[in-house]
Amino acid sequence: MEWRKCYMDLILVPLGLLLSISYHAWLWHKVKTQPFSTIIGTNAAGRRSWVESIMKDNDKKNILAVQSLRNAIMGSTLMATTSILLSTGLAAVLSSTYSVKKPVNDSIYGAHGEFMMSLKYVTLLLVFLFSFLSHSLSIRFVNQVNFLINTPINDPDVMSVVTPTYVSELLEKGFILNTVGNRIFYAAMPLLLWIFGPVLVFLCSATMVPIFYNLDVSLSCGGRKSVNKMEEVSGGDKEFVQV
Repeated sequence: MEWRKCYMDLILVPLGLLLSISYHAWLWHKVKTQPFSTIIGTNAAGRRSWVESIMKDNDKKNILAVQSLRNAIMGSTLMATTSILLSTGLAAVLSSTYSVKKPVNDSIYGAHGEFMMSLKYVTLLLVFLFSFLSHSLSIRFVNQVNFLINTPINDPDVMSVVTPTYVSELLEKGFILNTVGNRIFYAAMPLLLWIFGPVLVFLCSATMVPIFYNLDVSLSCGGRKSVNKMEEVSGGDKEFVQV
């Protein structure tokens, strides 16, 4: 009986979260060391070239830049709105005495007392709040890029500071925060299943890791030879993927 009450939660839930954290630690190392072998690094290089192209021919491409950045802002706004709405709903559940705070039935494995159920909802609330914070900061950086990318080139004092490299760094910070916010939002899925027991948390986390791997690892580089060639073209500069 004690095993069903707490031991499975103490083992399976941290183990499932450890799988996800370990994968993203590996992905972070991969992006830093071999950026073109990942989708994140490849897209970052493409955005860097895009910013340079837009600022070089700003008179003809200024509308394209504004529309592209607007679409990125709309995506972050949607995720931020969803996160804060879910946070509000969870806060309403925690402050009420509604029976949804109780388990569905006694067949759920793991602890399902009043404290444990409150812990589950509070954890979900914090996850959605951090996701909202990341997306809000992403919107802030992309909004800055929206103005700076159309900086007039006839002012040498301004252009000596607002360079394509500076604008690219701001844009990458915005997209990295957007990625972080999305991954935190996805982490809420196994935690949401925690309401129905810790076994589902572990199974969901173990399933999401290979899905993320297929989405994050670039399979179109043609092997290590193509990766090395792309790194030589970029001059070996990998700072575009740094926050």
